[in-house]
Amino acid sequence: AARARLAMDQREEDDDEEAWLQLRPVEPLPSQCCGSGCSPCVFDLYHRDLARWETARACEDKNLLSGKESQSCPSTLSPETFLAFRISAMSKLTEDTYQVRFALPGNSQLGLRPGQHLILRYINGRVDDLEIQRAYTPISPANAEGYFEVLIKCYQAGLMSRFVESWRAGDTAFWRGPFGDFVYKPNQYGELLMLAAGTGLAPMVSILQSITDNADDETFVTLVGCFKTFESIYLKTFLQEQARFWNVRTFFVLSQEKSPERLPWSYKEKTRFGRLTRGLLQELVGSSRRKPYALVCGPAEFTKDMASCLLHVGLAEDSYFLF
Repeated sequence: AARARLAMDQREEDDDEEAWLQLRPVEPLPSQCCGSGCSPCVFDLYHRDLARWETARACEDKNLLSGKESQSCPSTLSPETFLAFRISAMSKLTEDTYQVRFALPGNSQLGLRPGQHLILRYINGRVDDLEIQRAYTPISPANAEGYFEVLIKCYQAGLMSRFVESWRAGDTAFWRGPFGDFVYKPNQYGELLMLAAGTGLAPMVSILQSITDNADDETFVTLVGCFKTFESIYLKTFLQEQARFWNVRTFFVLSQEKSPERLPWSYKEKTRFGRLTRGLLQELVGSSRRKPYALVCGPAEFTKDMASCLLHVGLAEDSYFLF
């Protein structure tokens, strides 16, 4: 009888140990980090939850784990918790880029400052439940009510891209945020020089719109959009409308166009061909109406090149921000 009780106690102890191990947080894979320097990062959350688990286990009190946030849909946006948002509309802007609208309850607002970004999560059940996270900046106005929109470029071999391309209106996606170190304040700078390549246009959109929506903001804006072709320019109508404001001017640099003959007349004078070079950047800085503060967003190589060029044309390191 004593041996039976000992065996039973051992089984209960083993079962309890197994139960605790099942509750232990799983360390994220490198692919789960979006690489945007978010705080808290997915690894920050893991170490926080691991410390909570270790404390609960030492105290043999599972109630101490109750502070762990659910990934269901709470009422407010959170940097730590993924929230579910329903896709209300999806349009294809170019052969590889989508504009996606997500619904917010009632007339609520997302609560981001202009230029901040969110993290999108995708769990690939076909590849060992691989979790992938990527950063995207909403292009909708910061005060948009009942919705927010993002611009997403898809890549042929991208796992997140395949997920996005499968979306349809009515589907659900999970986001957390906001993140972003650049905080725009009206009239903080004399002129903003926005240098954007491809979907790097996204953070510029909400900042630009916040300026033109504010009659008391007299910041000048020079926006330079770098794209491959005229057809690949995103949000043409929006950019044309913004360029009508007295304090906004727009330029385009097209790397795969060679002649202005294919361009509408309204684009011919403000479009250059090739790459955004140091010489062209010097020209733009020289023609700025006030001392410029530069914002740069695009692929890593573009961002690195622009940082070097800005230093060479006379801007100090504290006179530009790299998204």
